[in-house]
Amino acid sequence: MAESQRRRESPPEDVDTEDCLSSYTHIYSPDLLKDQVAFITGGGSGIGLRIAEIFMRHGCDTVIASRNLEKLREAAAKLSAASGRRCLPLCIDVRQPETIAAAVEETLKELGRVDILINNAAGNFLCPASSLSFNAFKTVMEIDTMGTFNTSKVVYDKWFKDHGGNIVNISATLGYRGQGLQVHAGSAKAANDAMTKHLAVEWGSSGVRVNTVAPGPISGTEGFRRLGGPRGEAAGAFQSIPLQRAGNKTEMAHSVLFLASRASSYVTGAVLVADGGAWLTSANDVSMLLGYWSSEKRTDK
Repeated sequence: MAESQRRRESPPEDVDTEDCLSSYTHIYSPDLLKDQVAFITGGGSGIGLRIAEIFMRHGCDTVIASRNLEKLREAAAKLSAASGRRCLPLCIDVRQPETIAAAVEETLKELGRVDILINNAAGNFLCPASSLSFNAFKTVMEIDTMGTFNTSKVVYDKWFKDHGGNIVNISATLGYRGQGLQVHAGSAKAANDAMTKHLAVEWGSSGVRVNTVAPGPISGTEGFRRLGGPRGEAAGAFQSIPLQRAGNKTEMAHSVLFLASRASSYVTGAVLVADGGAWLTSANDVSMLLGYWSSEKRTDK
């Protein structure tokens, strides 16, 4: 069949900058999350920002939480202007449970409830294991894995235990095939995938669903830039992905929206891989990755 005759599903609208969408087409009811409250870590930029926006466009108020309060305030103003919903920016460090507890208490005081928790805060970079410092490995584990557990436990203790709720963790496919130069992030995300299952089992009787979205290469994100996405795209590397392109932030937000809403009411303990099939087919070229890592190190000097 000729290329022009093939039906290709167009990705939803998105922008690569840290701005809200200029237009949006609802694929679910605009009231899907009406009057709910979502607490989103790492919500001031990238995928987290778009998750907040899409949730708000579906009737949800949000809390966006990270360490950079100034950046959060700027993002919150944009989000509220685009959606007409309330967005509360709060400063936390997911490695410090006391900061999370203070933010959740402020959320309950200002917004009265928490219905959804999105564990999106993460840190990553390319580095071969032989060059990875002990502290660098520890830091990624603390942010990605301990941060996910810390935030989940605080929100559960303070609200979900008595009221139920939904948790969606943002993971990655790195550990599925031992991705080169990613032992730190791959190990952290593999632990989070296991945590998703354990918490789903233990907290299900409290009316808490726990699921995960594992994105692939997503354009317009810091991770895309840090992990060599633009260079790989220019070199045609994404042709090996079954859908032959990078994903975008709106697509990831839609996947999270599904798992956080009543559309997935009988789904818990699941990992939804949203990577265009990349984990099945993409090359794991360690030599190429080492070359990119070396060139980036030279550039940084």
